[in-house]
Amino acid sequence: MSLAPQAGALPSGMSGAEIRATATLTVIASLRLLGLFLILPVFAVHAEQLPGGSNTALIGLALGIYAATQAMLQIPFGVASDKLGRKPVIVAGLVLFALGSFVAAAATDLWMTIIGRALQGGGAISAAVSAFIADSTRDEHRTKAMAALGMSIGLVFALSLVAAPPLYTVIGMSGLFALTGVLALAAIPLVLWGVPTAPRRPTGLQADKAHWTAVVFAPELLRLNFGIFALHAVQMALFIVVPAMLIERGLALPNHWWVYLPVVLASFFFMLPPLITAERRARMRPVMLGAIVVLALVHLGLGWAAPSLALLVIWLLLFFTAFNLLEACLPSLVSRRAPPDAKGLALGVYNTTQAVGLFVGGALGGLVVRQGGAAAVFAVGALTMLAWLAVAWRMQELPLPQQRKPQPAG
Repeated sequence: MSLAPQAGALPSGMSGAEIRATATLTVIASLRLLGLFLILPVFAVHAEQLPGGSNTALIGLALGIYAATQAMLQIPFGVASDKLGRKPVIVAGLVLFALGSFVAAAATDLWMTIIGRALQGGGAISAAVSAFIADSTRDEHRTKAMAALGMSIGLVFALSLVAAPPLYTVIGMSGLFALTGVLALAAIPLVLWGVPTAPRRPTGLQADKAHWTAVVFAPELLRLNFGIFALHAVQMALFIVVPAMLIERGLALPNHWWVYLPVVLASFFFMLPPLITAERRARMRPVMLGAIVVLALVHLGLGWAAPSLALLVIWLLLFFTAFNLLEACLPSLVSRRAPPDAKGLALGVYNTTQAVGLFVGGALGGLVVRQGGAAAVFAVGALTMLAWLAVAWRMQELPLPQQRKPQPAG
């Protein structure tokens, strides 16, 4: 199946096959992530009722071990998808995630829950999904496709904040875990029959020379990998303290979605103009650097003085706008910088550093809060963004992608 634009389509428009591949893979990722995110708003409260639930370290382990197993397996899954194909690797990851969900649903103590969460994290398909999107789209549309994936993640996260408390009341934690497994299994038919076959990947000398060192130590890829590490580290640390700030300003925990949902939705609207500019005019470097500066200013603004609820909402809107913009740009750049036959490996490394960032942000963020309070978290976050700005400053601008037709699938 060719991904070339159909007759009568605008030369700059996505083809029908590109749209279908992007939409289907986005739905697949969203089904798995919805199941995962539904757990987060209510798990800590539920865990206290389980044997061992009085141990806050075990509760933290149950939440964090998912990211740990993700970090360990993203690269193997990405490499396997390069060698074995995207579809079988994604299906295997969904089955493993579903297995972990059902183990957690049957858990009678916190240790069994931890085992289930570790198995869930073992379904590390993010690199394979991102590589599949990269395979299925032309360079000039890659950022739009990745943006659709990033926007779906934000929407799913916001939806989970709204849906989790009432669902937990009706079906309990075991029901939520079982639902995560069912959603993962429901995504498998979409993988097998819903996603168009991607164009044939390059073979021969160029593919044979795509060595690990060329991917892992490429300077431009290192900049991007450091960026996703820093971005998710500050995100995790920030949301250790933001819920408490909302409560202090009179917004009860069950009502926090009143802020998160409109802020996330509005951020998508504000991120689109710079994203389109970056893609159409080959201005990715200044747009990314500007977004990093905005994140640094958000942390400085939050730490400068105790903001009112209205000002806090404005800072969160700026945060999510810059965050979602960078979340769309980074994987697109990784896929375009990577050797043609090693996109899975490159995105595996990228997703590994992302998972490590989540883990480090949560672990160190909690330590910084205990030692210095929320102001210390904001200060460390601002310094982290300034460090990223220094690393990214010398990034090379990619030229405008050539309008081309990918080779048809074999």
